[in-house]
Formats: sequence, structure tokens, C-alpha cells
Amino acid sequence: MQTKLWPSLLPWRKDYHKSDIPADGLAAVIVTILLIPQSLAYAMLAGLPPQMGLYASILPLLAYALFGSSRVLAVGPVAIISLLTASTISQYSGNEAIQAAMMLAALSGGMLFTMGVLKLGWLASLLSQAVMTGFIIGSALLIALSQLKHILAIPFSGHNLPEMFSSFLQHQYAFNDLTLWVGLGSLILLILSRRFGSALLKQLGLSEKTSNLLGKAGPIVAVVVAILVVRFFKLDTMGLSIVADIPGGLPALQLPTTHWQMAQDLLPAAFMISLIGFVESVSVAQSLAAKRRQRIEPDQEFLGLGAANVAAACSGGYPVTGGFARSVVSFDAGAVSPMTGIFTAIGISITCLFLTPLFYYLPHATLAATIIVAVSSLLEWHALRDTWRFSKIDFIALLTTLLLVLLQGVEAGIFAGVGISLALHLWKTSRPHIAEVGLMPGTQHFRNKDRHNVICSGAVLSARVDESLYFANIRYLEDKLYAEAISREGIEHVVLMCSAINSIDYSALEGLESLNLRLKHAGIQFHLSEVKGPVMDQLKRSRFLEDLSGQVFLSQYQAFNQLCNELDATLTPRI
Repeated sequence: MQTKLWPSLLPWRKDYHKSDIPADGLAAVIVTILLIPQSLAYAMLAGLPPQMGLYASILPLLAYALFGSSRVLAVGPVAIISLLTASTISQYSGNEAIQAAMMLAALSGGMLFTMGVLKLGWLASLLSQAVMTGFIIGSALLIALSQLKHILAIPFSGHNLPEMFSSFLQHQYAFNDLTLWVGLGSLILLILSRRFGSALLKQLGLSEKTSNLLGKAGPIVAVVVAILVVRFFKLDTMGLSIVADIPGGLPALQLPTTHWQMAQDLLPAAFMISLIGFVESVSVAQSLAAKRRQRIEPDQEFLGLGAANVAAACSGGYPVTGGFARSVVSFDAGAVSPMTGIFTAIGISITCLFLTPLFYYLPHATLAATIIVAVSSLLEWHALRDTWRFSKIDFIALLTTLLLVLLQGVEAGIFAGVGISLALHLWKTSRPHIAEVGLMPGTQHFRNKDRHNVICSGAVLSARVDESLYFANIRYLEDKLYAEAISREGIEHVVLMCSAINSIDYSALEGLESLNLRLKHAGIQFHLSEVKGPVMDQLKRSRFLEDLSGQVFLSQYQAFNQLCNELDATLTPRI
């Protein structure tokens, strides 16, 4: 198989036909309607001017179309990445914060593109599903709580629950009841449109597909209603905070101002944003591709997302990734290819050129309500129950990440989650499952004697270890097998069944040599069976096979049968 040395451009172009243009165009109209209020809201969440959300929804879509492999992934600002951006650039203010956000996108894009070229997709495996789930739930809670300041008109701040609560107590007397009513009204309208909008449209005679698509347009309906109410009743003169002027026109193409110290300070956050954005994006892309029996290329996705973030940095935007909500809308609307993203970019460009004055009277409370409703779908509480039932270790990682995100902040939560996952993995694999196995009557198969009625020999101890051997678990295996062998009278052979051992490291080799020597001194021969080719290659590069007191058998059945015949041993059924 020939390896590509340079990324593919427009990897979807070969299968694209002119007849697909109408479907992509219709999907783009619907995605654009959803993306406009989301882009404004997520820019506010990131602590940036609203137009930066629109800018981050133009060139990044074009760049992703050049390199990305997903047919329906909708790239742009998302809640989690916006929160991480806000947390990262909070130390800056004014134009410096804008430059920091653009530089964060440039660094993240450069990292993603480099990882794609070097095929480093395995780095994303550092974020286990349990850690990602805990991180997403904790971040969604922080996002929702942080937006209460716009619903209540209380200027509290903070990057975690203790900071938010302390700031809230200091500013609670700034409460504005008019802002609360506008925010609550927007929340109610958004929730009702999400829950009952599609059903109502079906009752009006629209098809199920059309009803489901239009039912997702709740955010734009809430925005239009809020703007009209504020404009008609002049609520902006009564203390209601509004978006006001949004600069019109397209963003200037320019690189973020280079500050080397700022770049160094932003590097850790850029790496974290890159990994989290990649994992979130690929999860969405893979789930949607599977529904159409398509596939995506993870390394190509690195390139697509990297190019999108570099494009965002050059056009006044901030870090982007594939969004779940609008990708699903794009999929349901019948999007065929990334041409939907190109058409969407055109739609956002038209908005920037001609429609920004329409958002002058848009209340911040309505944008906050849009964010709260959007992130509510991320609160998958059932994942806590399911993880607890399936794996207590994964539950510990999930819960720890969740609590640390809430109590310490998103950076501490995700880094601690990764560290805890690795530590728990080491602990789990340091005590591998070791089973004494016996022959299933009438077969050549060996199974755990504690689970099946098998035939065992009083002179041959057959054991299977269900883990690759490395520095953290070899001592446990060595001590357990040796203790078991010498504790029984009549044991003359120990056979280690290696069918589940995929690799060994140097520490494991030293441990096997030590076990062989200890058993030899006790008058017991040590044998191996069912050794995989790569493991055998490793053993041949050492003196272990030369010093082995026993043999290496092709199968456990061969070892058991030969050793028992040599000993004329009595075979005893284990019940």
C-alpha cells in the first residue's frame, strides 16, 4: 500500500455531481439560519465581539472543504471550544484579547495540520471517552451558569463554581428584572420550539422531514421576536443590554500580530483545544458517516480542521471545530458534500455585508438563552449511571474530571482527567487477570477452571495471562505464578499460555528470565505455549530461549498432551 506524503485536496470531488448542487444549496440555507445566532452567541461566550463569531464561520468552512473528509460536518464556533477560548484569553483585554484569540486559532491550526501530516491521530486516544464525557458535562454546566449573568444582568465572573459564586454574592444587587423577563421569555420560546415545534408544524400539514428541519430554526425565531419586542417597546432605553452596532463588511485578511511571549503562553491551551476539538469533531463525523455507509479519514480530518483554524486566524476569527447540532441539521437537510459548507460561507458573507444592522436591538439575554438551550443537550446524566454499571474505574475518571472542571476550571479538569485515566490504566493492567486453565472434555480448547468443568493435571500447572507484559505487571505475574507452583505438591511443569500477550518490554523479559530461574531452582520446568510471532521475534533477540528450562509449544493442547504423556500423570476433572 502506497503512503500519501502530501494531503489530498478536495478528497470528495471525484464522487460529486452537478445534480447534488440543489440538495447542498437547500441544506446550506437551513444551516446558515441556524449558524447566524449561534455564531453571535458563541462569540459572546468566548468574551469576543459578536462579529468574530460570524468571521469564524466563513473562511474556515472553505478551508475545511479543501481538506476535510466528512461529507456533512459543519465547521464553526462551538460551545466547548468557545469556553476554552474564554478561559485562555481572560488574562488579556481589548484588542490584545482579540489578537490572542486569533493567535490561539493559528497555533491550534498549526498543531492540527502538523499532526495530520505526521499521522499522529493516536494522540487523541489520550482523551478516553470517560474523561471526555466528564469534561463535556462539567463544561456544559459551567457554560450554562456563566450565561446567567446575562439573564439576570448581574456582572459576576469566574472560571469555576467557587469563583462564580463568590462574584455573584458581590454583585447580586445589580439585578435587573427587565433583563430577567426577556431572558426567561427567550428561554421559554426556545424550549417550546425545541419540544413542540416539529409536532405543531406536522399538524399544519407539513411533511415530517420538513417539520423536523424547520423545528430546529427555534434560535432564529427567538432572535427575530426579541429584536422586534425590544425595538417596538424601546426596551434598550430601560436598561436592557443589547448587541448594538456590529461592524459590517467582510473581515480583512491578516495574520494575528506576532507576540512570541503570548504565543508561548498560549501553547498549552492550543494543544488542549486541538485535541478536544479533534475528538469532538471526529466523533460527530464518524457517527453521521456511518448512517450513509461512508467513512472518514482521521488523519485527513486533522488536516481539514487544521486548515479551518488557520483560516479563522487569518480572517479575524477564533478556534473552530465540527459542531454537533448544525452537523446533524446539515445531515437531516440532505447535505451531500462540503459544498454545503461553501454555500453556507457565502450566506454568512452576505449577512456580514448587508444584514448586521438588523441585529442592533438583539438582547444579550436572548443570546445567553440560546447558549443555555444549546448546551443542555450535552448534559448526558445517564452516562454517569451507565459508566458506573460498566466500569468503576472509568466512573472514577469521569466523576473526577467533572468535579475538577466545576471546582478548578476546564484546564485543570481535562489535564487531571487524562492523568487519572493513565494512572488508573496502569493500576488496572498492573494486576492482570491470570487464570489456571484446563482441557475442555472432548475438545482441544482450554478454559478457566473456575468457570468450566475441565480436565487438569496434578503435575502440570497451566496458566493464562490476559494482558501484554510490561514493567508495571511483570512482578505481579512472576510472584503469583511462582507462589502457586511451589505451594502445590507434585508440580513439575508450569506452562504459561501466551495467546493474549501481544507485546513484552525489556522489564517483562527480565521478569520471565527471573521466573524461569526461580522455578528451575525449585526443580520445576517452565514452558511457553501459543506465543505470537511478534513476541517470539522479541524473545529470539535475547538469551531467554537458550536459558529456558522447558520448551515453547505451538499450542496449549500440544504442551498439555506431551507433558502429561511423559509423566504418565493422572488427569483429574475440576468441577
